[in-house]
Amino acid sequence: MLAKLTSKNQITIPKKVLSQLPKVEYFEVDIKEGAVVLKPITIYETDTVNIRNKMKKLGLSETSVAEAVKWARKKI
Repeated sequence: MLAKLTSKNQITIPKKVLSQLPKVEYFEVDIKEGAVVLKPITIYETDTVNIRNKMKKLGLSETSVAEAVKWARKKI
C-alpha cells in the first residue's frame, strides 16, 4: 500500500491497515533498519485527585510509594 507524506508532515494510514488493529489513537514511532515502525499504544488518563484519595483510603503516603518503588527496583 502507498501512503503519501503531506506538506504538514502527515501520513494517512490506510483503512485496510487500521481495520486490523484495535481502536487506537496513539502510536510509538521508531526507525528500525531504515523502516518507520508504528506501534499502537494506549494512553491512560490519570486523575491525581482520585489517586491521592485512594492512597489516603488505603493508608498510603508518598513515602510508602517511594519505598515500594525502591523495593521493586531491587528485585530486578
